[in-house]
Amino acid sequence: MPLKTLPLADPGSPDLSSPLAFLRWLQRSQRRGQVLSTCWALLEMGGQAALPVPLGRGVQAAVDGDGAGIWSAGAAALALAVVSAVGSVLLHRQAVWNWITAATQVRQLVARQASRLGAGLSRRIATGEIVAVGSGDVEKIGWYVELVARVRAAVLVWLAVSCAVLVTQPLLGLAVLLGVPVLAAAVWPLLGPFERRYSEQRALGGKATELAADTVAGLRVLRGIGGEELFLDRYRAASQKVRAAAVRSARLWSLMQAQQVLLPGLFVVGVTWYGAHLAATGRIGIGTLVAVYGSTAFLAAPLRILGEAAHAWSVARVSAGRAARVLSLNRTDGTAEAALSRPGQGDLHDPASGLTARAGRLTAVVCGDPDYAGALAERLGGHVPLAEGESAQPSARLGGIELDTVPLAEARAAVLVHDKEPVLLSGTLAELLDIPASGRVEPAVALAAARAEDVLEALVDGSPDCAGDAMQARITERGRSLSGGQRQRLALARSLLADPPVLVLDEPTSAVDAHTESRIAAGLRKSREGRTTVVFATSPLLLDQADRVVLVQDGRVAATGVHRELMRTEPRYRAVVTRDEEPAPVGEGV
Repeated sequence: MPLKTLPLADPGSPDLSSPLAFLRWLQRSQRRGQVLSTCWALLEMGGQAALPVPLGRGVQAAVDGDGAGIWSAGAAALALAVVSAVGSVLLHRQAVWNWITAATQVRQLVARQASRLGAGLSRRIATGEIVAVGSGDVEKIGWYVELVARVRAAVLVWLAVSCAVLVTQPLLGLAVLLGVPVLAAAVWPLLGPFERRYSEQRALGGKATELAADTVAGLRVLRGIGGEELFLDRYRAASQKVRAAAVRSARLWSLMQAQQVLLPGLFVVGVTWYGAHLAATGRIGIGTLVAVYGSTAFLAAPLRILGEAAHAWSVARVSAGRAARVLSLNRTDGTAEAALSRPGQGDLHDPASGLTARAGRLTAVVCGDPDYAGALAERLGGHVPLAEGESAQPSARLGGIELDTVPLAEARAAVLVHDKEPVLLSGTLAELLDIPASGRVEPAVALAAARAEDVLEALVDGSPDCAGDAMQARITERGRSLSGGQRQRLALARSLLADPPVLVLDEPTSAVDAHTESRIAAGLRKSREGRTTVVFATSPLLLDQADRVVLVQDGRVAATGVHRELMRTEPRYRAVVTRDEEPAPVGEGV
């Protein structure tokens, strides 16, 4: 089987109507691999099942003193052994190919879904759940998809062996034909309890992963308030719950494994005893007894595969259900998609709050609630799904068109939301700034507008191999070698370089000093001249540069105007900007 380039060019459009439908879709997507795997498994197991026949003939030939018969049986046994060995090698190669392909396909589907939903994905499903789906669950799904081909081959070989024994000894053949499915079905009563226990273990594991992710993300804060031990105790308790659930699952699994060894063993003993009885009474020869025993003993292999399939199905169905849940999340409520006639043209309006950002102007938004400010900034981007149980709100509109009904790629090209805590990926500065952009703003201009001169010097000092070229200086993972203000300015420069028609900034200067913030405010206004820009901020230095300032309180627009006018006339605005606990009477300036 030729190697396939990964990742796949297109992971496809899965059937998400049910976990079983999703698993069947994965099997259909690799038809050739499934057929080849079934063929190689037939070659391997067919050779093993047929091997007792020449061995029995050889034994019979030895009993009869037939030297030619012994050589003939030995040659046949050697040929079957070679065929089985070749089939085993090809099967292993193809089975691993099927497994990896299915797992990679699911990973790509999950990654594509995460990209489609963006930051809103974590509002719908816990972070730990996403990590578990993208790691452990895909392996379980790949295991099941790979195993299906071996199950087909095992069933076909069982039927062939049953027919062969049935022709030789009808009673023994009937026992083999009926005994194998009875033994395989004996494990099914345990599958329901095992699946429930595994589902519990899987859910607890996701919660523990989520708790660990939250702890690591807030480690600095925890150390600052001395809360490390508290969260350690919480994680320890969650970990113990996962361990206890895993032990409960393992108990049932060990019982299933023991059953798969005991019952086939008793079956082989019973068939062999009956065959020995027939040989002792002279109704079959010694060679036939050896062949019947070998073929019956071989059936333990298909039984093991069927038992493995039962286990794989029980865990894969749970994993497929969780994967399908992630993949079935929709960005919108299913309404037809529209198109922006002139991307980025027209006012940006949020019906829920009444906020309107005029086209080509710099609009500052002041919110008393920072959490609401972040949610409003995300909503203006038009790509945040609702959390479970959250009531639907009208979509933000750009030029009169609802962004939730616009294809996601088009909406993101028109409106860029700059997160409050942007992520810097590791690599060189040139790689960080290698993003889709309009071409109107050069990297040097964007860096200058963000006042990142000292950041470039710090990067050069920390990268001796860059030979003084700041663009070749390396940024560590998430920019951890830089201060919070330096990371913030690099992220701002990246957004300015992209130069989208509409740029939404959420507290872009919260981690810089007042002098630097003043220079950034001037650079921001100059670089975004003629472009629609929305800045969520409470800093007077930024607010003073805005063409229009909007005060949002209790989820609605409370006042509009310019900064200095609002400071004189609007006590609620003045209270938020100056961080006074009580608003002063209207008319008192600051």
